[in-house]
Amino acid sequence: MTSPVLKQIDKIVKENNVVLFMKGTPDFPQCGFSQRVAAILNTYDIPYAAVNVLLSDEVRQGIKDYSDWPTIPQLYVKADFIGGCDIVSEMHATGELKELLAPLKKDA
Repeated sequence: MTSPVLKQIDKIVKENNVVLFMKGTPDFPQCGFSQRVAAILNTYDIPYAAVNVLLSDEVRQGIKDYSDWPTIPQLYVKADFIGGCDIVSEMHATGELKELLAPLKKDA
């Protein structure tokens, strides 16, 4: 990991319990998939960091290289790559995401 952008992404992922790399922001998502994942996260009442990849072409490409995953949004929990919109939606539907995020709730 020699690229400054990859080092920056690695630092963000490791310093935050939950990070969503998305197009736009949770309050103003710029694509439907990012909107969906942010909406799902907001139902869990957990703090999370959001990185707007539209602000930097380097970060936008860098996160794809970092995870070896071609699409955005991308969700990380405890520095582990969880997945994109389809995976997060499925985990939400099955309750798996709730279990994963439960220890991170504000009142836990």
